[in-house]
Amino acid sequence: MEAVAMTFLGIQERIWTKLTAAGATSIERAVTVQEAHLDMQEQNWLNYIAGGLFARVKKTQDKRYYTADHS
Repeated sequence: MEAVAMTFLGIQERIWTKLTAAGATSIERAVTVQEAHLDMQEQNWLNYIAGGLFARVKKTQDKRYYTADHS
């Protein structure tokens, strides 16, 4: 269980870093997975990472992504 949590946190951080680098820091600036240069592993984890109320990564209705916090 701990290994899954560590994997989740690591992938979440990679995605957050790539979205921030792509300038996707708000819903208005959200980008596609291609624009963020997410690899296949990161794309596979997006459904688990993006969305929730307290998620650091958010998803728009048209499947673009952005960072929700900047700490």
